[in-house]
Amino acid sequence: MLRVFLLFFLIPFAGTAQYKWIQADTTFGPLPKGVQLFYSTDSLDGKPNKVFFCKIPITNRQLLFSIKVGNGKRYTPSAYYQDNGQPFLVVNTTFFEFVNNRNLNAVVQDGNLVAYNVHSLPGKGKDTLTYRHAFASAIGISRKRKADIAWLYTDSSNKYPLASQTVIPFFKDSNATVYPSFIQSKYRLKKWKMQTAVAGGPVLIQDGQIQITNNEEIRFPGSQINDKHPRTAMGYTENGDLIVMVVEGRNPGIAEGASLVQLAHLLQSVGCTEALNLDGGGSSTLLINGNETIKPSDKTGQRPVPAVWIISSPKQGQKRPE
Repeated sequence: MLRVFLLFFLIPFAGTAQYKWIQADTTFGPLPKGVQLFYSTDSLDGKPNKVFFCKIPITNRQLLFSIKVGNGKRYTPSAYYQDNGQPFLVVNTTFFEFVNNRNLNAVVQDGNLVAYNVHSLPGKGKDTLTYRHAFASAIGISRKRKADIAWLYTDSSNKYPLASQTVIPFFKDSNATVYPSFIQSKYRLKKWKMQTAVAGGPVLIQDGQIQITNNEEIRFPGSQINDKHPRTAMGYTENGDLIVMVVEGRNPGIAEGASLVQLAHLLQSVGCTEALNLDGGGSSTLLINGNETIKPSDKTGQRPVPAVWIISSPKQGQKRPE
């Protein structure tokens, strides 16, 4: 339960919706200089809500951004926290499958592409010989500490992902594979040299405006874009702050969750110029100094996941990740 001594104030962030964001910096332990934590319990369209976001100055060189992967295994965010020097922030990231604990989205760890987007989805029924080819969006931070969101083509034969700064609509054909030469000639993609990055989708904010690319990324079918669930999202502001946001859900009477549209409004309200959705539902977990901000929706608590984004600050007394 949040302590009563939190500071209350309304932050005048850009955006059409106004939410009362309450500063919670000291509730979960000390934070590095410049890092801020906020929460809101303002209702979403009249329904109970609980959402947290952490604002992290990307250019602060005392902060280390990294991805940790399970290498064929899944671990809870708390396990990643304990095994990686107890960083001040741990958050879930990619979509994944349960059989082989495999990330289904691109992951860039220490400048190396260690997981790949799934680009070809087989059709069903009469379309069993047809494949839909999609290009998931990703957020990354470069060695020069610049954040970017782009749509990626990834292939194990390429050292770097190939990226487009505009959404790539999915397309259909009878080929089970999308070849680098074809996609490069069609869209003129550029190498995306990020130090730390993770893909997910869909994109929710572009140029400060709500522009959801769910149909192009074929992420959620039909009306699922309007379903309310726990959510995890990341974005960045014009001032160079990384925004990490989680929405609690599936907790009747306390927090019902957010639709993708509602999530986009929340991200816009805190000043994101670009932002994207990441894996949500039972996976959504944000740890600050090892403490849960939202209550995980799985009955067993934190869901083991194959990848997390961590931020640490060795100069603030936290251990450098291995």
